[in-house]
Amino acid sequence: MTVSWSAYRRARRRSRQAWGVLAVAAVSALGALFWFFTAGQFAVAEPTAAGPTEAPVFDPAWMKPVVPVHPVPSGTALSALDGLAVKGRAAKDNYDREAFGQAWQDADRNGCDTRNDILRRDLTGVVFMEGSKCRVAGGSFHEPYLGQLLDFRRGAESSRAVQIDHVVPLADAWQKGAQALTVAQRQRLANDPLNLIAADGPVNGEKGASDAATWLPKNKSIRCHYVARQISVKASYGLWVTEAEKEAMKRVLGSCPDQQTISAN
Repeated sequence: MTVSWSAYRRARRRSRQAWGVLAVAAVSALGALFWFFTAGQFAVAEPTAAGPTEAPVFDPAWMKPVVPVHPVPSGTALSALDGLAVKGRAAKDNYDREAFGQAWQDADRNGCDTRNDILRRDLTGVVFMEGSKCRVAGGSFHEPYLGQLLDFRRGAESSRAVQIDHVVPLADAWQKGAQALTVAQRQRLANDPLNLIAADGPVNGEKGASDAATWLPKNKSIRCHYVARQISVKASYGLWVTEAEKEAMKRVLGSCPDQQTISAN
């Protein structure tokens, strides 16, 4: 059997095309495997929790403002982020929670301590302890970090289930500029309602002193607000960000470039 030259060329061309398709498929498969074993497995495993898109900041009906070191810059969070200094972390070995003053002071001088102020701000159906206008005994809320409905009941053990999270953790702030603040300024940072959100206790423990480069809420709906709130706090207290932290914040804000900064006023 003889084969014409034109038929031979066509056969070779089809063979090269087939090998080309196989090569593209192989490269795609390898790329998918690489993605899965680096970031993909975490994205697949991450719950698609839906919840609040923002958390309460300030209620002028009974709260008084805590004056920060600088006003929160107006405009987009991305613009404010570009205004933050980028540096490495300072030493943490000399960190002490007491450097930020006594926990849960009555910083705004409204007659109630900060923890109860935040519980009252964030919970619905609030019930106070008998004979008190400050001490919150119970309530419920749509927890912002998990996106779940939670109840708060005051008690030796049950109170731990709901904690007050520092949006910018104090240990993180200590390593990124807070050492240069005065004691009074650090006390305001620790008690500023802009920097405080009621949250699930175990989740708050999991977050620890993490910044946006190493921890973000599982409820993706609140991430833009959360990152914008961190940026607003850092801008108003003269704190800086690391390069990795800034990149993580930019990635979050890339899905919401018009997200504005957040103020307690």
